[in-house]
Amino acid sequence: MTTTVDNAKQPEVMHSYCADNASANSLPCSVLSIESPLVHISGFSLSRLPRIEFGPGVLGKLPAIARIYGTRALLVTGASSLKNSPRWATVTDGLQAQGVSWLHLAIPGEPSPQRVDEAVRTLRLESIDVVIGLGGGSALDAAKAIAGLLKPGNSVLDHLEGVGPELAYTGPATPFIAVPTTAGTGSEATKNAVLSVQGSDGFKKSFRDEKLVAEVALVDPDLLASCPAAVIAANGMDAFTQLLESFVSCRAAPLTDSLAWGGMKAARDGLLALHADAGDTAARNRMAYAALVSGITLAQVGLGSVHGLAAPLGAFFPIPHGVACGTLVAQATRANIEALQARAANHPALGKYAQVGRLLSRQGQLNQLASHAVLIDTLDAWTRELQLPALAHYGVTHADIPRIVANSRGSSMKTNPIDLTDAEIAGILAARI
Repeated sequence: MTTTVDNAKQPEVMHSYCADNASANSLPCSVLSIESPLVHISGFSLSRLPRIEFGPGVLGKLPAIARIYGTRALLVTGASSLKNSPRWATVTDGLQAQGVSWLHLAIPGEPSPQRVDEAVRTLRLESIDVVIGLGGGSALDAAKAIAGLLKPGNSVLDHLEGVGPELAYTGPATPFIAVPTTAGTGSEATKNAVLSVQGSDGFKKSFRDEKLVAEVALVDPDLLASCPAAVIAANGMDAFTQLLESFVSCRAAPLTDSLAWGGMKAARDGLLALHADAGDTAARNRMAYAALVSGITLAQVGLGSVHGLAAPLGAFFPIPHGVACGTLVAQATRANIEALQARAANHPALGKYAQVGRLLSRQGQLNQLASHAVLIDTLDAWTRELQLPALAHYGVTHADIPRIVANSRGSSMKTNPIDLTDAEIAGILAARI
């Protein structure tokens, strides 16, 4: 295996990356260089992950894997796109051939607690052996929550963080298989089911427990071939934001840093290419990998200010999650760097932001200040090229800023590399209205 180092002389942690030009289907990998000055490896914990099957065509393994768990399946999808595609017959005919009967539940839009509770009430007497989520993050989150509650039968509001009694979840969960059809949230690798109620009193909160983690994640890059360009843009920027935020998280660890680094390089090489041509096989592979890894890293070390703001924005306004992240990430990165420079000039996150600037620009000899500038410029350029709309497009006004700021201090904001003031958070929003 041939490896190259993006910046062999830089003083920060160095990473190597497998040569990925040998074939269209080659995949990224990332390890900490043995020559890195980072020699102290502190303790860390690794939460549960699914068994992962990755690669073009792995959707074909779904029927046989589902049969391992029983003969009665619930298929949870988005509104209609998968059911209207040829892949639907591939899945359902394959299940039938394995002796697995199935029910279908479509979840249009982002799932609400009420929709989950309704599904549990309707389906819990159907003797479901396995729940299969096929779709974007919303479909996977809905499937994850439903799988968690089919056996206990209680309301998801009992467990939703920041809502209701926040009772401990004891399970048991119905086995869950995750099949993402977009490259964005990484929900296939997390223990979170994000549920939303939209409106003036809305919220966006997580049902979260390791028992909810998928038994198996089938990540088939070929499923991205039918994604519209706007979906690729929003989801891809969400995945990159998750990678960047976990890389600079105050809980970051060498293991997650290594994974995030490889994911960011895959996104650098894949996002714009896939947006331009969903038929680009190599770009599909890279973005499917980036999204998967982003789910792994966020599940281990958390996120940051972009996702802290995306939660109230998605609750109060009809703004898709990926769009919220994509339109904010450049400005939030600028705000974080400026706050760190002003109040924590020796913070390791400043060096990490510089590393990412060198990675995205392919300019390994840039000093730290220049690297910060090129990072922000690159993210700004991606926002323009991917045509991510400003917040005003979804009805956000300057008068809404105080309410959004007041509701932004959830779990994601707690792992931001620095505590931002209300004025700094407001500045991020104002710059994107």
